[in-house]
Amino acid sequence: MHAVNTPHSLAPVTPLSADLAQQSLGEIAVALPGATAVFRRLKLDFCCGGQVRLVDACAAKGLDADALVTELKALVRDDLAPATPEPAALVDHIVSRYHEVHRAQLPELIRMARRVEAVHRDHPHVPVGLADHLERMNEELCDHMAKEEGVLFPMLKAGGHPMVGQPIAMMRHEHVDHGEHLARLVELTNEHTPPQGACNTWRALFAGTAQLAEDLIQHIHLENNVLFPAFESPSH
Repeated sequence: MHAVNTPHSLAPVTPLSADLAQQSLGEIAVALPGATAVFRRLKLDFCCGGQVRLVDACAAKGLDADALVTELKALVRDDLAPATPEPAALVDHIVSRYHEVHRAQLPELIRMARRVEAVHRDHPHVPVGLADHLERMNEELCDHMAKEEGVLFPMLKAGGHPMVGQPIAMMRHEHVDHGEHLARLVELTNEHTPPQGACNTWRALFAGTAQLAEDLIQHIHLENNVLFPAFESPSH
């Protein structure tokens, strides 16, 4: 994988508190990637109406604030890999923590990117081309993950295969492409840093692209440096 810049210099965001119900919709949208999809489904305005506390927004809509807080807390990801990286357990962790999360992350990021590019098309720092780039990443990642789940991972969970080196080599090669896409993502988002005065949607979008980048880097690391070497010849 090509070296990519890990997200830094992010615009400060309000950290999530233990009592999500008392935080504003805008604060939660920016601090918790994935929350925007939940708010959109429930028709809660986190952009223009982002200053409203979650508990008040729920009261106005007749929603159960406790149930919504429970749903939002479920979006906080457990990054802890198995203590003993037995291949089957590690594969299951990769699929649940990264594959399933990427599949949920990218469509929402694409939707927000299209909105930001349209609404702020006259802004000098609008991320032109970001939605298209995320579309390409989504297509290639979904294809890559389907090959892993359909061919390579079953081999690894079964203990390996004499020909396993070929699909591993192919996945490593595709990881290099993903690294190049991440480098381009850093360029398009100014290192995931929204401009001064950006709306909540723009800030949530860049918080989400930063999370995507971190997730994908860790995802590739676990495969390249932990999972795959156990099945490769020492000459690799």
